[in-house]
Amino acid sequence: MKKGLCGLAVILLAVSIPAAIAGDESKPSRAQEKRAKIDTIERETLATLFAKSPKAKELYGKAYGHAVFSDLKISLGLTGGGGAGVAVEKKGGRRTYMKMGTAGLNLGLGAHKYQVVFLFQDSKTFRDFVEKGWQADAGANAVAGTAGANAEATFTSGLAYFQLTQGGLMLQADISGTKYWKYKKLN
Repeated sequence: MKKGLCGLAVILLAVSIPAAIAGDESKPSRAQEKRAKIDTIERETLATLFAKSPKAKELYGKAYGHAVFSDLKISLGLTGGGGAGVAVEKKGGRRTYMKMGTAGLNLGLGAHKYQVVFLFQDSKTFRDFVEKGWQADAGANAVAGTAGANAEATFTSGLAYFQLTQGGLMLQADISGTKYWKYKKLN
């Protein structure tokens, strides 16, 4: 009887260990989950941008690539924030996951959640952004606004920039003190 139980235990272990290992493989890793969340935000943000600005959609059609980031900025005299996003080459669809961080001084109090979209006119501008990172040291004007999005949206120095908030597109986008770099754990 003992031999029968031992044999049954060996059979159960032989079946359950590979099943447990296979179960772990079918469950997405934390990195896969983060990439999927970033990809969803990218798709939703682009859809919202194109719905609000046909000119942005036109520029996207001419762009070499794009990057979309979701950011949360908190202001308590000092401002700080961060987020993540993805830069995508249109030809081939290569994706590079990236992080962003921002810091500065502000007299306000509160929190501000928003998404930013960069459209890159050419491969050099795109590659410089992805490979070298990018830092905005001064305030920058977004090329789109709720009223003037279609009239003003254009590439400037190979780049078009849009900021979306709950209130819509912003004309004046403060990206001062913001740094972008590769997200090593997701690439």
